[in-house]
Amino acid sequence: MQIREQLEQVIDAAIAAACQDGSLAMEEPPAAGLERPRDEANGDWASTVAMRCAKQAKRNPREIAQVIVDHLPENELIQTVEVAGPGFINVRLTPATFQGVVSQVRSEGDGFGKGAPKTEAGRINLEYVSANPTGPMHVGHGRWAALGDAMARVMRHAGYDVSEEFYINDHGVQMDVFGNSVSVRYQQLLGRDVEMPEKCYGGSYVADIAQGIIDRDGDKWLSVSDAERVAAFREMAYREMLQLMQDTLGGFGVHFDRWFSERALYVPDEAGETAVTRALHAMDEKGYLFEKDGATWFRSTAFGDDKDRVLIKENGEMTYFMSDMAYHHDKLMRGFDHLIDIWGADHHGYVKRCEAMLEAWGNPGALEVVLGQLVNLFRDGEAVRMSKRTGEMVTFSELIDEVGVDATRFLMLSRSSDQPIDFDIEVAKKKDASNPVYYVQYAHARICSLLRKAASEEDARAAEEDARAAEEGTLSMEELAAKLAPADVDLSPLTADAELALMRKMADFEEFIDLAARDRAPFRLTHYAQDLAALFHQFYTECRVIGVEPEVQRARLALADAARIVLALTLSLLGVSAPVKM
Repeated sequence: MQIREQLEQVIDAAIAAACQDGSLAMEEPPAAGLERPRDEANGDWASTVAMRCAKQAKRNPREIAQVIVDHLPENELIQTVEVAGPGFINVRLTPATFQGVVSQVRSEGDGFGKGAPKTEAGRINLEYVSANPTGPMHVGHGRWAALGDAMARVMRHAGYDVSEEFYINDHGVQMDVFGNSVSVRYQQLLGRDVEMPEKCYGGSYVADIAQGIIDRDGDKWLSVSDAERVAAFREMAYREMLQLMQDTLGGFGVHFDRWFSERALYVPDEAGETAVTRALHAMDEKGYLFEKDGATWFRSTAFGDDKDRVLIKENGEMTYFMSDMAYHHDKLMRGFDHLIDIWGADHHGYVKRCEAMLEAWGNPGALEVVLGQLVNLFRDGEAVRMSKRTGEMVTFSELIDEVGVDATRFLMLSRSSDQPIDFDIEVAKKKDASNPVYYVQYAHARICSLLRKAASEEDARAAEEDARAAEEGTLSMEELAAKLAPADVDLSPLTADAELALMRKMADFEEFIDLAARDRAPFRLTHYAQDLAALFHQFYTECRVIGVEPEVQRARLALADAARIVLALTLSLLGVSAPVKM
């Protein structure tokens, strides 16, 4: 149970006791409802419950607050409590309360802050990136990759059942256009005088694919018909781009539970049914399909959409919306209760019709769309328009190659998804405190160095050997820390302001996880990591760790170790590494 929840129970008990003995006259007293004071001088937590009781109790809020304080039961949480302002109840916790967090962190390790299974949320399908397999991924796709992966990690830690999915848009006109674009480049490279059509993919990567076919097959495809060549090249190019996306995302630490092919929606089962026909039948049974001008329509206006939507055109061609409808219906049929889609902001107008189809099937609110803003690339403050290598857009893969996975992930997650990101490549490459990911990683590495130094300065030969083993990586940081500061170490010396501030921040971790998971906002953890790193650096500056009284040294080493664990866990949930050396 979180410290906040424990404290709320204490205050709730005080209110109940005051009501029971007649000190307060209320039939339905409100909950304690704690919040952080804006000024830390006012304590660790504050409650406005007295002001919310005033109308019902028909008394002055300050009087009510004092009654509540007078009825507080004996507890080990509260050090001091005071009534302030119009009726705030300000509480400062005991050092022992925060010291307990150190023990808890070291005991639970990677499980610290892990929530109980949220069975009420059901099975969640999280779909993200879903880039067309007709070209390299751009930096915006990189943002959705970082966001989706971190969102899944955080939600799982909070107790949600999440499955990650990539929807491959491998059906439709764009695939034929892609195949034809490669076909034309192939012919051009082999000397044929053919022009690229108006609708084509003109990037240099198309020529690279065509050259790869030449290197492998020579000119054998010149002798076949255009239709056969386009069909063959469409599949070759598709497989190559899909593999490139999988390799790029895998190198970025993103791994999907399923890669779902759009083509699969049109493959009939043993009964001759496809996902498309099953979705249509389900919609028709609800009475929301109609025919007009030879086309099949979905009556989405019944659910607040601004107009009805075409599913099947007069010529029998399926619309993109038809595929999307079949795909989301298929997710429901696979047993998912809640669907989260991460889309670019340019898809804003598409949201309502998709929400309408879920509601038409009897699943209102089952679809949640997270819209994200763009990534603006800069280099030393100057906008980056094109890749130096290709003269075209900077691809996601190029950004990773130049900046690295950790910096790319951290900076992509540094702001809320509904805000654009200004990503400065040179800042991301810096090895100093101006680079937020370096700053956080350095704090972790600094703690590891501190533990190794503490071991090396012990008198015993065994300690020297431990330090050497830690340096070589044959002894884990957990094992080294346990030798330096055992699990039962006395933590009572940890009472300095810098120590309390660091422990207080670690105590907030579980709440940050809950909020980040609930709000689909892993960016909160980048801010948390920076704050925790700053507090450790402050502690390290103000509180000497090595060379003090043995009991103080052991307690401070335990505190440093707990900070290391929480920093590493926070970075892990963001998909960022926690180096032991820098």
